[in-house]
Amino acid sequence: MSELLKVKIDGLALDVSTNSPVVVLKPENGKGEEDNRVLPIWIGHFEAMAIAMALSNMTQRRPLTHDLIKLIVTGFDGTVEKIEITELKEQTFYAVIYINSKDGLLQIDARPSDSIAIALRCDAPIYASEELFHIKKGEGMPDDFPDPEALKERLKKINPEDFGRYSL
Repeated sequence: MSELLKVKIDGLALDVSTNSPVVVLKPENGKGEEDNRVLPIWIGHFEAMAIAMALSNMTQRRPLTHDLIKLIVTGFDGTVEKIEITELKEQTFYAVIYINSKDGLLQIDARPSDSIAIALRCDAPIYASEELFHIKKGEGMPDDFPDPEALKERLKKINPEDFGRYSL
């Protein structure tokens, strides 16, 4: 397994060719040439809305799914220690949620989008496999994979609230 990098959310964008939201991650402490590296992960509209709500510190009167997961974990005296986005297989990203419980450390297989939404609510760090930042077209990413500059331009033009306007 490659080195894990601590990452931060660089923003949310919309892939206009598929009308799919994209969460964009970048290394938290990138230096020099690495500052421009981004990891786009195509996600669902509901998950994009959940991530946007957490980034905007928006709350609902009743807990949504990711809020409920946090309540269940903490209700059992557990803590979300971290999440790791581990690999890409056949255009699907994989992640693991690490939960510290009275029975030890649990490793839960999960989608990156759900993992990120939970990590944001639990103030847990997000890590990604360093090799994911080097994947190019034809290596598991969609053929219309945008370059980092195109993603940055899209990020400048979209507000997190825009994700709530899409019907599921």
